[in-house]
Amino acid sequence: MMAVCVATTGAIKSIKTFENSFNNTHQRIGLALYGAIWVQALLGCCRPHRGAKQRSLWYFLHWIFGTIVCIVGIMNVYTGLQAYKKRTNRSVTLWTVLFTAQISSMAFLYLFQDKWEYMKRQGVCSREAGQIRPSDDEETSQRNNDNKDLWREPCSKVNALKNLFN
Repeated sequence: MMAVCVATTGAIKSIKTFENSFNNTHQRIGLALYGAIWVQALLGCCRPHRGAKQRSLWYFLHWIFGTIVCIVGIMNVYTGLQAYKKRTNRSVTLWTVLFTAQISSMAFLYLFQDKWEYMKRQGVCSREAGQIRPSDDEETSQRNNDNKDLWREPCSKVNALKNLFN
C-alpha cells in the first residue's frame, strides 16, 4: 500500500509540475506502469483464501504481473534518462552508472538472501516433511548418527513456484 501511495503522489506531482503531453516513450510507459501498479494492488486485495481452487492461478498472475511491473519500471528509468539527455543535451552517464550499480546490488542482495539459509545449513534433510536440519560441524553430525531419519544429501530449496506446481 505504501508503494501505491508513493506512486500516486509521484503521478500527481508529475502531472502538476511537468509538461505531460505523453508524446514520448518514457511518459507513455510511466502512465501504463501507474495503471499496472493499481491493478497489482487490486489483485492483492482480491486474494482467494488458502486452499481455494483459484489461489494457484491468482498467485501465479499476481507474481508474474508484479515481476513484469518491476522489470518495466527499471527499464523506464533508463528511457527517462535518455529523454532527459535528448531534451537537455547533458550527459547522463554518471546517473546511468549509479542506477545500474544500485539495481545490480539490490539484485545481488535479493538473490543472496534467497540462498543465505541454504548456505548456512548445507546440511541434512529429514525424511519427515523434507525439513532441513542444520549441522554445526562434523563432530555434531557424528554424535547424531544414532538418529536414523537423517542422511547426507543435497537438499532442494523449496520456492514459491515449486510449491505452486507440486
